[in-house]
Amino acid sequence: MKPVNINIVSCDYTNTDHLNALGDLMNAYIADKMGGGEALSKLKQLRLVDGLNQHPTSIVLLAMCEDIFCGLLVAFQNFSTFTVSPMINIHDLIVLPAYRGKDIGCLLLKEIINIANDKKCSRITLEVRNDNLVAQNLYKKIGFAEAEPSMYYWRKNLL
Repeated sequence: MKPVNINIVSCDYTNTDHLNALGDLMNAYIADKMGGGEALSKLKQLRLVDGLNQHPTSIVLLAMCEDIFCGLLVAFQNFSTFTVSPMINIHDLIVLPAYRGKDIGCLLLKEIINIANDKKCSRITLEVRNDNLVAQNLYKKIGFAEAEPSMYYWRKNLL
C-alpha cells in the first residue's frame, strides 16, 4: 500500500483555496448521515468564513492529502471556571468518506492537542452523537473519555 502524505494546516483566510475548502468540507459534514442538516448556501458559506475569521478564539485546521482538502476541525478557545485556565472545545470534525481510515481524524486531533498544550489549556472538550460509534472510538484512541459524571448536551434554539 502506497504511503499517504497528509498535511495539517491552519486555515489562512487570505487563501481562496482554504476558504473554498472550508465551505466544501462543512457542507460535506452537514450532508453526512452524522451531520443531518441542510447544505450552506454560498452566502452562508461566506458568512461562515467571515464569522470564523472575525471570531477572536476560533481555531480552524484543514487536512490535505496530496493536493486535496479532505478533513476539517473547527474549535474555539474558552475559559474554564473550574480549572481557572484556558480550555478548547472542538465544535466540528469531519473527514471526507473517501479518506476515512487513513488516520486523518487522528492527525487533526493530535494537532489540536498540541495547540492546547502550547496555550496551557487544562482540557479539550467535544460533543459526539451517541450513535456515532466510529467517532467515539477515534476519540477514545486519542485519550478522550466520557465526562464523569455523565453529561447531557442541551440547547435552546433562538433562530
